Order: sequence, then structure tokens, then C-alpha cells
Amino acid sequence: MGKLFYIMGKSATGKDTIYEALLAREDLGLYPFVMCTTRPVRAKETDGVQYHFVTADDLDRMQREGKVIELRSYDTVQGIWYYFTADSDAVDLEHFSYLALGTLESYEKIRNYYGVERVVPLYIEVEDRLRLERSMKREGKQAVPDYSEMCRRYLADQEDFSEENIMRTGIVRRFQNNGDRESCMDEVAEYIREKL
Repeated sequence: MGKLFYIMGKSATGKDTIYEALLAREDLGLYPFVMCTTRPVRAKETDGVQYHFVTADDLDRMQREGKVIELRSYDTVQGIWYYFTADSDAVDLEHFSYLALGTLESYEKIRNYYGVERVVPLYIEVEDRLRLERSMKREGKQAVPDYSEMCRRYLADQEDFSEENIMRTGIVRRFQNNGDRESCMDEVAEYIREKL
């Protein structure tokens, strides 16, 4: 039986980097579990890799077809952005293991959909000041930096990933990414090997 390893954490905790590094480790044999969003593509993102970038019309169609497992909306300074997971024939948890990237809210819904025995949380943490510095640096690399949206995300994460919410979902194991990124990735990889 395959597993779905689910990386989550506040913004600028290094989730994307850890996700990509773990997928590149052939010894883990993980496949990407790609979610969907209606938000614009960021610098260095590719459709079908980080997300399936879709239109609001695409989302409406998938909802009518009953293919949306979970859906979240964020009222950003650029308008409402939707993030969601669609049921796909490409996912075969009977034979393969996958790596996903998402939020605490999406993790809960995915876990409820696929089952607690199949979905393994990987919660990444970074000290708040370092996380804010990383956010500023990342936003500064965008073609048109949007620091208002960066601040909104930062503050929303404080609420979304509150200790109460983390405890409610049953997440016990946490991975610290405050310094040596390689050590954090090695620790996560070892944990995945234990659970496979």
C-alpha cells in the first residue's frame, strides 16, 4: 500500500525546496501529487510541477463534475485565489507513494478523503523572524513585488497554523528548518523511509 506524504507549514519555511529535493531522491521513489490553483504563476514556477494553474472556469467545470476533493479560497489584494485538490486517475495509492505540498486545512481534508493510515503529515517549522526575512527576499525577486500580499499571507499563517489547529489535526512530529537545510531534508527523508 502506498502513502501520501504531506508537506505543510507557514509561508517561507522552505517547503517548496524540501518538496523538490525529496522528489529528486530516487531512493524514496516518491511521485508528485500536484494540486490546482487559480492564482497567477510566480517566477520560476511551471504549470504541472508546483501546481496545475487553472482558470475559475476550469474550477467551476471540475466542481460540476464532482472532481474537487477540497477547496480553499483566499481573498488577496489581487482578488480571490482558489487552491484545491482534484480527484485524478493519475493517483494510484495501491501501488505508489506520493509527495504533496499544502496547508493544514487541505491536509485534514485529504487525510479524511484517503484515510489516516495513508496520509502522513510532514510539518516544517521556521522561527518567525527568519521566516519574515525569507518572505521579503522571495517577494523582492518577483517581477512586480507585492509586499501587501506577502504581509497578508504572513499574518494569515499565524492564525491558520495556530498551536490549537496543529494539535487538533494530530500532528506530533515537526521538522525544524532554521539553519542547515540539508540536515532538515535528511531528517524528513529518514522519517519517510521509516513510514514506507
